[in-house]
Amino acid sequence: MILFVDVILKKIFDMGKDFQWIRPEKCPCCGNWKIWGHGFASTLFQGFDSPLLLKRYRCPACRCIIKLRPSTHFSRFQSSKHTIRSAIMHRINTGKWPSGSAKSLQRHWLCNLKRQVKAHLTEEWKNSLIAAFDYIVSLGRIPVSRSI
Repeated sequence: MILFVDVILKKIFDMGKDFQWIRPEKCPCCGNWKIWGHGFASTLFQGFDSPLLLKRYRCPACRCIIKLRPSTHFSRFQSSKHTIRSAIMHRINTGKWPSGSAKSLQRHWLCNLKRQVKAHLTEEWKNSLIAAFDYIVSLGRIPVSRSI
């Protein structure tokens, strides 16, 4: 299970294992109040040369593994939500991809956004993809995910 927390990636990078993570008050699966530390998971993020160590916890009652992840990123994405959204907006407004991320990756984001819009929204959203991006995020979904 992934819990999204408000953290600054630069601080995690600088402090490593010494970063002070906030322990969940209870297990999000079963509600048990006892949560054990369960080490760290190496995770890659855009803009950092080496993996960052994200804290994991374990519930002894239901055996759920809880991984803390920055709220600035979608699950399973190395680029931030802001980076993805601004790249798509730049492409729509100028017809060109911005520098910074691989163009093939940015094309995947736009293609997957169009697929999500086609699958979950009406045809009216096709002409305002940024608004559709924001709306899909508000639904708790990942607008650039390959899975429908």
